[in-house]
Amino acid sequence: MRISFLLHNAYGIGGTIRTTFNLAQVLAERHDVEIVSVFRHRDEPMLGAPAGVTMRHLVDLRKHSPEYDGNHPDYAKPARVFPRGDGRWKQYSRLTDDRIAAHLRNLQADVVVGTRPGLNVHIARQTRRGPVRVGQEHLTLDSHGYRLRREIGHRYVLLDAVTTVTEADARSYRTRLKLPGVRIEAVPNSVPAPSVPPADPASRIVVAAGRLTKVKRYDVLIDAFAKVVAARPDWKLRIYGTGDATGNERGALEKQIAALGLKEHVALMGTANPMEPEWAKGSIAAVTSRLESFGMTIVEAMRCGLPVVSTDCPHGPREIIEDGVDGRLVPVGDSDAVASALLELIEDDALRAATAEAARTASERFDPVRIAALHETLWSELVARGDSGRARSRFRDALHQARGTVLDAAYAVRYKAADVLRRKG
Repeated sequence: MRISFLLHNAYGIGGTIRTTFNLAQVLAERHDVEIVSVFRHRDEPMLGAPAGVTMRHLVDLRKHSPEYDGNHPDYAKPARVFPRGDGRWKQYSRLTDDRIAAHLRNLQADVVVGTRPGLNVHIARQTRRGPVRVGQEHLTLDSHGYRLRREIGHRYVLLDAVTTVTEADARSYRTRLKLPGVRIEAVPNSVPAPSVPPADPASRIVVAAGRLTKVKRYDVLIDAFAKVVAARPDWKLRIYGTGDATGNERGALEKQIAALGLKEHVALMGTANPMEPEWAKGSIAAVTSRLESFGMTIVEAMRCGLPVVSTDCPHGPREIIEDGVDGRLVPVGDSDAVASALLELIEDDALRAATAEAARTASERFDPVRIAALHETLWSELVARGDSGRARSRFRDALHQARGTVLDAAYAVRYKAADVLRRKG
């Protein structure tokens, strides 16, 4: 098959980029695979280009490049096709609308895969008949605002398939949206086998990783670790990740660490790339999020041989961790429960080692080869069915495009009126 992924920016760092690279590299061993990045802001991908995969970009933001697009007049005009409800809307423009549309019109592929809602909308609206249209959901339906959910409900009906990273989110798509004929399947993210030896269960370090944002609830983890230190002062906590440009969350966490007298026990380590060597220095991983669309760090830690103590938050952890076997699930926001689960593993060396081995074995189901096979099966079935056997037809496409044009005009009037009212207010 000829497979084309459409990615926001393949040259940055993020879970969607990482899992797309993992999948594309495995698929490239048997298929013709390309990754088309809407934006390019640096010469080389920060995560390294996946082997065997063709890399292309649509908008060049490298100021030293002779093809720099930052001064293009349409780059300053707001996007009309990329939906306003997508959190990246302000980065898109009339220029990206035109470049994406031209790319999709001329696309020579059997399957085109979008990797965020705004790009999925482009694929649904602008891809010519022929390629299988697949929209990936790397967050969750519930995490999107009303405006974007409305757009998804209207536009995704022209896709052939939607894949989510958890079965819980797939159920949301099936039950809350009317997408007749669209295949909705749960296919988890993939994580390759680590390139470092497994973690040593004798290590006395707990590791956490992820952006320093409120949703990760590192304040709960730090409170819990204060209780751990009271019983086992020989253990330490390392938190990897950076926050937003203001540094407000990091500052708040530093104050909390100081107030609890934990400066010798808790360290904010900043970013690490690759993360594998840092996971391997610990013996337990901790996740205290109030929401996880999947939980890439959980799988990454497990693949390195760390049992994970995680909150049982929506949606991912409970589909990754078998409580009491390869990790522990605790209530969201409960620092006492987090501390208790950590201490259970800390105080029992044999239990910690057994749980670590179970975690490493269980996480093999997320190997890229296995996950790629799930995507291949779905896409091959859709390709084999052809246009007549898939969700759309020429008439249905035309009908939806016409209806979409009317809705676009109505939305434009509504947004303009709202902007006028805000300026007057």
